[in-house]
Amino acid sequence: LIYDSFAQYLVTEKGYDKGLLTLTPESLDFCRKGLVLDLEDGNFLKLAEDGTVLRASHGTRSMTSEEILEIYGRREWKHFSTVSGMLSRSAKYYLYDNYFDLPGALLCARVVDSLDQHDGQKKYDFWKDMVAAIQHNYKISAFKEDSGMFFPEVKNHPDKYLQRCPESVKKWLKQLKSSGKILLLITSSHSDYCRLLCEYILGNDFEEYFDIVITNALKPGFFSHTPNQRPFRTLENDEEQEALLSLDKPGWYSQGNAIHLYELLKKMTGKLDPKVVYFGDSMHSDIFPARHYSNWETVFILEELLGDKVTVPAETESEPLEKKGKYEGHQPKAPYTVSKQWGSFFMDRLPGLENAEETLVRTWSCKCISTYSTIAIPSLEAIADLPLDYRFTRFSSNISATAGYYPSPPRELLPSEESVTMK
Repeated sequence: LIYDSFAQYLVTEKGYDKGLLTLTPESLDFCRKGLVLDLEDGNFLKLAEDGTVLRASHGTRSMTSEEILEIYGRREWKHFSTVSGMLSRSAKYYLYDNYFDLPGALLCARVVDSLDQHDGQKKYDFWKDMVAAIQHNYKISAFKEDSGMFFPEVKNHPDKYLQRCPESVKKWLKQLKSSGKILLLITSSHSDYCRLLCEYILGNDFEEYFDIVITNALKPGFFSHTPNQRPFRTLENDEEQEALLSLDKPGWYSQGNAIHLYELLKKMTGKLDPKVVYFGDSMHSDIFPARHYSNWETVFILEELLGDKVTVPAETESEPLEKKGKYEGHQPKAPYTVSKQWGSFFMDRLPGLENAEETLVRTWSCKCISTYSTIAIPSLEAIADLPLDYRFTRFSSNISATAGYYPSPPRELLPSEESVTMK
């Protein structure tokens, strides 16, 4: 749906090739977290922890080891020092690090293919059109106005796109709350879309699960901006109201910043430095900024840990066949299975120079996990049945490079753990 929403806009509004509208399930193998798009060259890169290019494609076409060595050599990619701090989105590159973004990666790659075919150009300037497509589909007013393709479709067929929250997770949230924990929901989605999702996923009483709900949080800015750059706002009928000078009580708010939120948490807990544990699935928007700016504990939801264990949610199993067939005939592989084109999310081989031994190295994505997360888990369900006082082993425990993965580290990291040295 995300792919179609953007492609439709590029073709109808910006005059791009109609071929972009057709999509084969196989082409989704291209979508992999942890890729960086070099906007000027139209190249996608998979980086090692030291910034060396491990694999690359021009558009959707994989580049050979020889091409990679010729263009990038065995040295740090030129923008790596800025990207490795995760602080900047840049006009020079775009980092694909969550599933919501990934269909855009495939579309950009296919745009490069089509521009090459028609114009044979060397430098690309399609990114401004991609930004316009994102803006068109996701702008704050789009949900209310039914503009773009994305929101109207999710509104009309929530059952096609959303999975209900497992009972074990709902029970776990209630246990946390009744044990005296303060529960927050912080999302960059606007309040109207957030409500649609939460009502479908958790039920109409979803607000009872949380003490504080913050929508349109515009992460990572929520963590990096100061209170006067990004004040909290109240909401009335999903319209943002005047800016608040401080946050005085729990409730539902829009925008905001982590500093004012933390002041409120101090007030609510009566503690000088309340401990916050933040769960997120985007390294760029959640895990890195929450750790770097707020020094919160971070739990990285990393579906790649499911590897080849694909789970079927209980609800779909019991559905009558005719209902199933409607959507599930040509289901693409789960996004976290290993990509043929890009290989493992965690490890890869350095392109060997002639006759040289290939060396296995950790990817940059993998390095970020152990650097910025306290622990990494495949889903909330994986921990929902544990006692609330269960003690997890952290990444920083120095026991091993893989200590923080629960319930177990990815297979690719195990056999070679001795040879993977922590920097």
